[in-house]
Amino acid sequence: MSKDPLHALSALELLDGYRRRAFSPVEVTQSVLAHIARWEPQLSALYALAPEAALEQARASEARWLKGEALALDGVPLTLKENIATRGTPMPLGTAATVLSPVTEDAPPAARMREAGAVLLAKTTMPDYGMLSSGLSSFHPLTRNPWNLDCNPGGSSAGAAAAAAAGYGPLHLGTDIGGSLRLPASWCGIFTLKPSLGRIPIKPPFAGRVAGPMTRTVTDSALMMAALASPDWRDTMSLPAQDIEWMNLDRELKGLRIGLMLNAGWGLDVEPETRAAVEAAARLFEDAGALVQPLPGFSTRSMIDGLDKFWRMRSWLDISALPPERQVLVLPYIREWVSTGGDLSASELFHGYSQMAAFREAAVAACQPYDFVLSPVSPVPAFPAEWASPINDPQRPFEHIAFTLPYNMSEQPAASINCGYTQAGLPIGLQIIGRRFDDLGVLQVSRAFEKMRPAQRGWPQPPDALAVDQAEEVPLIRRSKPMANRGRAGY
Repeated sequence: MSKDPLHALSALELLDGYRRRAFSPVEVTQSVLAHIARWEPQLSALYALAPEAALEQARASEARWLKGEALALDGVPLTLKENIATRGTPMPLGTAATVLSPVTEDAPPAARMREAGAVLLAKTTMPDYGMLSSGLSSFHPLTRNPWNLDCNPGGSSAGAAAAAAAGYGPLHLGTDIGGSLRLPASWCGIFTLKPSLGRIPIKPPFAGRVAGPMTRTVTDSALMMAALASPDWRDTMSLPAQDIEWMNLDRELKGLRIGLMLNAGWGLDVEPETRAAVEAAARLFEDAGALVQPLPGFSTRSMIDGLDKFWRMRSWLDISALPPERQVLVLPYIREWVSTGGDLSASELFHGYSQMAAFREAAVAACQPYDFVLSPVSPVPAFPAEWASPINDPQRPFEHIAFTLPYNMSEQPAASINCGYTQAGLPIGLQIIGRRFDDLGVLQVSRAFEKMRPAQRGWPQPPDALAVDQAEEVPLIRRSKPMANRGRAGY
């Protein structure tokens, strides 16, 4: 059994411990809540943290384990991005402009996680309307990167990535429309899968938008996929039911044809440390018998300029519909970005909308000769915490998403997995892209890389971390019994 504290155990390890009655869901939830209390004042990764509600869920889970009626993820701690609706909790969408009112039903991903028995600890933070790759928000406190508190975790799944890296339990769920899972995962050194469009039903659905797991290990993401990938009528873009063996993660790399893309065709240049880390990862694939070949960038500046105009118009319509007193509450960076949306012509809007299809066709065609494609996730490492993007310029908001955006438009699965560190100690993400609907293949190749990559650095710890045996001193956290009793009399 791992010697890690309970809050740091993987979901697989927790489920094994519950089966053996080495510890209980209540003990685990208490441990995670105590760890959150130590970290959260520095990170600000959470929204609507509910310790007593989490402990109530943990006690119900403990009862199911004792009765032999445990569910698939019973008692495993979980966070959900705040734009994934949960019954009874207001959904601010990251902005102070939202009028808060309790949500009446769970969105599909939240419903699946409840049905699997996971213990919902809290929601996680995001920027205004999810329109930034940043932890900056007009509603939430500034979310920081646990690897360096002066750095940004990225976004828009900002709090989810920070929470996973900081050890707020093993399971976290975010969303992605242009890189919002993979970018923060890359900058926080965790694993994520952006699944094929419709693989995980979501509400509301629209082009490019997906939900996906954010975890420290590939196996934990596979466990989540097994629970999440069930059709739901509320997602009109969801895929049909498919029998996928999500835990079948073994994959032979020998003979695979792999494309290596180091220039996306537009956007920021790849910094030398990032390039070196991705090239080193590609060599590991070659050493394992894969055929790795260069893949030129396939998207263009005109594609992103057009899509930028379409997104500006869409967001301008949403924000301009708000009363003036609420418009001014939106993050100034977002207001400046959308300000030109109202000046666009119908032809510019239609051209911009058509660039989603242009991205899609270019990505599918470029990837077709390969089984998988490798690339950086971001061309640059984490940036200053207070910035809205790596260059912090609302007139050039998308220069850092050239490697991630195309696969939202093409509906292809794509993962981010840590492949190295900068000299300053910041994580660097490798993107692994598969063909449309080959989500399991991406998980398998990610798991193969996880096993062959160099040893990883230890996860970041709170600056003022207390000893594990002092956890009972944290306010609002109560231990059910001393840890020394684990394994003696079951729960």
